[in-house]
Amino acid sequence: MRGSREHEEPAVRNRESWMPGKFVIRRGRLRASRDPKALSPTSILMADAIALSFERALDRNARGRLLDLGCGRVPLFAAYRRHVGEIICVDWGRSLHGCLHLDCSADLSAELPFGDSRFDTVILSDVLEHVPRPLLLWREIARVLAPGGRVLVSVPFYYPLHERPRDYYRYTEHGLRWLAEQSGMTVISIEPLGGAPEVAADVISKSMLRMPWPLSYLARWLQRLASALVSRGPGRRFSRATASRFPFGYFMVAEKPEPR
Repeated sequence: MRGSREHEEPAVRNRESWMPGKFVIRRGRLRASRDPKALSPTSILMADAIALSFERALDRNARGRLLDLGCGRVPLFAAYRRHVGEIICVDWGRSLHGCLHLDCSADLSAELPFGDSRFDTVILSDVLEHVPRPLLLWREIARVLAPGGRVLVSVPFYYPLHERPRDYYRYTEHGLRWLAEQSGMTVISIEPLGGAPEVAADVISKSMLRMPWPLSYLARWLQRLASALVSRGPGRRFSRATASRFPFGYFMVAEKPEPR
């Protein structure tokens, strides 16, 4: 395993003020929060899919020095802290999510303020769609990663506009692969986060949320129901069967190659 647990767990800045946000550890597993103050009830499907992907990937891919780009309130801290030895959190200085836990304020569409090959792991969760110059960011990630270092990326695809006007792109698996390869990275895996049932439930629930009661109330429960249905049996099979054509989003792992 790349991750190691034989060390003292690192902390984020202002650790005493950090609280679980959109993700929580429940029964030993990373899951989307059901607290409406931490996560909109109509974002549960996407957050559950991201949580499951990170939970699986961190154990295999995270180690050493970790760079959390576009970290916000650092919602993945509880998931990755036991795998790495040092954490550096970076976001825009005027992030909508605050700056309490930032180690560094930086423009992610410009050069990153770090030396070459400094990090072993980079996290980029729900950030890439908000970066106007994505190829530059990918090349900067490749530069600051040590050889053999890996970047873990989640992005939405069939998903509403959010954080407007700074919502610039939606990426297919082919676009993600192109960005990685253009920056000299090797793609380890690209997996869809869900399929047609997640897309349909997400669009319907987010549309209903703006309607009068009782539709707005039902919207809050539709995602919970859909999340339960796609987690097992026919719902899971239907999601997987439709994911290649109707991806809800993607989760990607890429590696900076070792020198030959």
